[in-house]
Amino acid sequence: MQDTFGADLLAWYDRHARILPWRVAPADRAAGVVPDPYRVWLSEVMLQQTTVAAVREYFRRFTDRWPDVAALAAAPDAEVMAEWAGLGYYARARNLLACARVVAAMGGFPTTEAGLRALPGVGPYTAAAVAAIAFDRPAVVVDGNVERVVARLFAVQDPLPRSKPQLAALASRLTPQARPGDHAQAMMDLGATICTPRNPACSVCPVRGHCEGQAQGLAADLPRKLGKAPKPTRRGTVFVAQRSDGAVLLETRPARGLLGGMPGWPGNDWAEAPAPAEPPLDADWLALNAAVTHTFTHFHLILSVQVAQVAKDARPHRGAFVPGFRPETLPSVMRKAWEAALPHLP
Repeated sequence: MQDTFGADLLAWYDRHARILPWRVAPADRAAGVVPDPYRVWLSEVMLQQTTVAAVREYFRRFTDRWPDVAALAAAPDAEVMAEWAGLGYYARARNLLACARVVAAMGGFPTTEAGLRALPGVGPYTAAAVAAIAFDRPAVVVDGNVERVVARLFAVQDPLPRSKPQLAALASRLTPQARPGDHAQAMMDLGATICTPRNPACSVCPVRGHCEGQAQGLAADLPRKLGKAPKPTRRGTVFVAQRSDGAVLLETRPARGLLGGMPGWPGNDWAEAPAPAEPPLDADWLALNAAVTHTFTHFHLILSVQVAQVAKDARPHRGAFVPGFRPETLPSVMRKAWEAALPHLP
């Protein structure tokens, strides 16, 4: 199956590859243009748990500001975290900086999957993707799109996540020695544009003749998935204070943990039954009637918001007043709290 499947897949990819800002088009690659490993790595980190549409603008801003790994390695942590704000999964930004600094010290990216895997924050998927796409190594690249394509091609009915090892082994059987980077991207594009989660376009699929799921009439039902446990709900309180000169009270969250290293409003720890929240300074606090809601990977959050306008000489016992505040530097949940508080501030 590998030879004929691969030929059909790559022939389709050569004609229909998505145009992405981090990608070298098939024709350019055939002409000798070499992918920039920095751009490949940066895009793969950004795309984890995030859509292409959401990443495009972040990628443009990052590469405009830090065009190579040495520039990113030299950037202050706070500036990188601010540019990342809103993209979510903030441990990725911390790992991004740690990895950039190691790579810059090494003088460049390792060219093998094993070497890439040894870098900070680089897991098996990212190492395989960079090895294949940037260095044309025959690494097996398996993301959610590829799992779906492979499950349908081989009519794998064992549900995810239990079937992950089987799907990876089957993907390995399809991975070619020639053009492995284009093969990896073609599999991703196929899953993103034709072999979609719902209503796959089997009638125009370039590898329909190889698909056992389609032959059995099962394609749209695969991959099967085990039911997910319901997410718990946590609660918390944040305090939004603004001085008379416009400065706002922020604190940097601990480096480890949720939203680690990001700026945010002072408040209590989020829990299903949180401890009472202690205000960060003495003020006439207004508790808003409407709560802010946000959903993280593992739980739902309901935040109570308290707002105060304070004098220029106010002295908080936690956090610090920040002049020239830019809401876009906050993570999404903290921006929601600011938007809720804003109508109650002068």
